[in-house]
Amino acid sequence: MLRLSICFGSACHLRGAYGVLNAFKALITKYEVQSEIDIEGNFCQGQCTEGVVIKINDEIITNVAQEKVYEIFIEKVLGGKQY
Repeated sequence: MLRLSICFGSACHLRGAYGVLNAFKALITKYEVQSEIDIEGNFCQGQCTEGVVIKINDEIITNVAQEKVYEIFIEKVLGGKQY
């Protein structure tokens, strides 16, 4: 199972963490991969100046904007396959 962590600390919150979360949730539903992904929130991943910060399994991805979520989702969650 893939684990997706999204930072909701102050800096990431101000930079749009909830928009990032909602974009991921919409794609997870659209591609029907709910059983393959565990989403969690946390309050700091130690990269506050580079938020929104997400972590997919052990890979930290910084400067995530809502507009980048689709590209990250296709590459990291679907393995580059578009359905």
